[in-house]
Amino acid sequence: MSLEERLSKEELRDRARIVRSGLTPDEIRSFSRSICDSLRSQLNGEQSVMVYVSKSPEVDTMPLIRHFIDHDIGVVVPIIERETRSLRLSRLEDPGNLVVSTFSVPEPIGNEIPVKSEELEVIIVPMLAFDRSGHRLGYGAGYYDRFLSSCPQAKRIGAAFSCQEIRSVPADANDVAMDIIVTEREIITCR
Repeated sequence: MSLEERLSKEELRDRARIVRSGLTPDEIRSFSRSICDSLRSQLNGEQSVMVYVSKSPEVDTMPLIRHFIDHDIGVVVPIIERETRSLRLSRLEDPGNLVVSTFSVPEPIGNEIPVKSEELEVIIVPMLAFDRSGHRLGYGAGYYDRFLSSCPQAKRIGAAFSCQEIRSVPADANDVAMDIIVTEREIITCR
């Protein structure tokens, strides 16, 4: 058993943060552009796409969000409900409506256009770490896993830098795997 396989989820998260923090701002910009281009290629006419709004040093999703808005693809963003540890949804028509909110995540607070989760066709998910079978590590509060389990109809796509890949993410029954993972190097079909 490798050292990585003996680490807890929290230890793996810490290691993933350290690895990701080694990327330069130029690498993050360049890799994010490549990832956003590949994410666009994963749409097959879907018109309701949930995209996380990134915070540094995550894959920058703002170019993707702007592209979708410019091409009349319905962009839905999550709003973090800290009290209930859940996500609610809002259509985003203008990125200028985003304000830094819970956990420093930009959200359209005060400009919400509610959307039901059953309307989603694609969900683009942030990841701290991932493996090739589609398992991911998020930030540890379970917001996305709870949300994803309520949206079985939607294609689940993880976005991450290739340096965030690990051999195996410890997964349990509550963890929801990705269908596809997109990095700056490749598109991984997981299931």
